[in-house]
Amino acid sequence: MRLNISHLTKYEYDKPVHYALQQVRLTPKSQASQNVLTWDISVEGGRKQLEFMDQHNNHVTLISLNEDQPAISIHCQGKVETSGQSGMAGHQYGDTPLWYFKRSTSLTRPGGQIHDLVKSLADHARDDLTRLHALSGLVAKALSYEKGRTHAHTTAEDALRSGYGVCQDHTHVFLSAARLLGFPGRYVSGYLMMDDRVEQDASHAWAEAWAENLGWTGFDVSNGVSPDERYVRVATGLDYRDAAPVSGIRIGDAQESMTVTVRVQR
Repeated sequence: MRLNISHLTKYEYDKPVHYALQQVRLTPKSQASQNVLTWDISVEGGRKQLEFMDQHNNHVTLISLNEDQPAISIHCQGKVETSGQSGMAGHQYGDTPLWYFKRSTSLTRPGGQIHDLVKSLADHARDDLTRLHALSGLVAKALSYEKGRTHAHTTAEDALRSGYGVCQDHTHVFLSAARLLGFPGRYVSGYLMMDDRVEQDASHAWAEAWAENLGWTGFDVSNGVSPDERYVRVATGLDYRDAAPVSGIRIGDAQESMTVTVRVQR
């Protein structure tokens, strides 16, 4: 499947900002399930400073805001050819050892809620893949999808306690529980072509867990499926902070507002 992707992120400030720097992880790479045909990042109100590969092999573009500008827009667009891999991302994991992906982070550290969720898996089948699919189903059942109940800093424990969340929260809860079960796990940010709409207000997120004899295997808890040809992988990490599409700093007391428009279509 050939997908056209457009991703516009706009930051506006109530007063000019003297300095701001953004790390942009919005460049997909060609790999087993996808071939990047074209990709371009353009900037208004700022400029590209440099590009590099981070510790998770994510392509990062460093963008600065032009001095005293009231807004900055980052527009990514391109074409990616995808193929169905039944959620299998393969055995390639670069130079990072698998034990690293068993680490908890401040967003995924398990507490009583996560431990209780894992205990309820005791009666499920013993093979890794069935167990992980069962875990995905349990997380989806425990966490109703609803926008506005959580934010970028909500932990897996807090989301599970509230019973609500979005794809980021589903992914954090799944990773926390999977690591508690002994599986290496990583957060994936990227794009999903929706069946019922072209325009979206955010990119997407899902989890990957390492299963013996299979390698990295994807689980989109929010949609109850493993990633197929509708998905484009962009960045990975231990949690959202490692794979966030845009993150950065600014100097000054200006109030910031952000709007995001994503379009994914065949």
